[in-house]
Amino acid sequence: MKNQYTERLWNGIIKENPTLVLMLGMCPTLAVTTSVINGLGMGISTAVVLLFSNMIISAMRKIISDTIRIPAYIVIVATLVTTVQLLLQAYVPSLYTALGIYIPLIVVNCIILGRAEAFASKNGVLVSAFDGLGMGIGFTIALTCIGFVRELLGSGSVFGYTFIPEGYQITIFSLAPGAFFVLAGLTALQNKFKAPSATNGASDSCDSCGSCMGTCGVSGQKSGKSGNAKNGKREK
Repeated sequence: MKNQYTERLWNGIIKENPTLVLMLGMCPTLAVTTSVINGLGMGISTAVVLLFSNMIISAMRKIISDTIRIPAYIVIVATLVTTVQLLLQAYVPSLYTALGIYIPLIVVNCIILGRAEAFASKNGVLVSAFDGLGMGIGFTIALTCIGFVRELLGSGSVFGYTFIPEGYQITIFSLAPGAFFVLAGLTALQNKFKAPSATNGASDSCDSCGSCMGTCGVSGQKSGKSGNAKNGKREK
């Protein structure tokens, strides 16, 4: 029997992977995954912000008023992102330059605000930390996999080691369309092996992302089903 902490990790990495299942955070996913290092760096940066923002927001959930909760969440996340940005600039300048504008854009990443609204604001600090860690690891794995495929096929090398000769490289994978091709390929593989994905109906809960605020239609479908069931009973 899985405890709630293990379940939160499993949920973020496999069941509700923010990139491959929920299809959230597509901007950095498609933009920075031209190499393994870029994908890994963006994933770890986002994971750190997710972990600490979930912990802080959970700890302050009884203090923050509902009327100002979204601005408060953004201030907390922006503070953490600024800290991460300054650390990258100081200690990993090459990665900081490669990621560029996408580091400050972590502030408005719907994965972070979604987890803050859907989970951290309603649960304890420790379980929220595991939720943020699971989502961060899942996001990092997805970006690293996409970056690996794009770098291997587009430039023929990974981590400086050449695997594909220059004449056989597929340059388009190093460009913007390559990200869409790889993401589509990974989603097709998920469907082929019946793994959770955005297109096979694995997740039918609005609470899984929290970013749509109930506008995705899932809640409407559920109420429609319950309404139909009630009508059926009345007819009988």
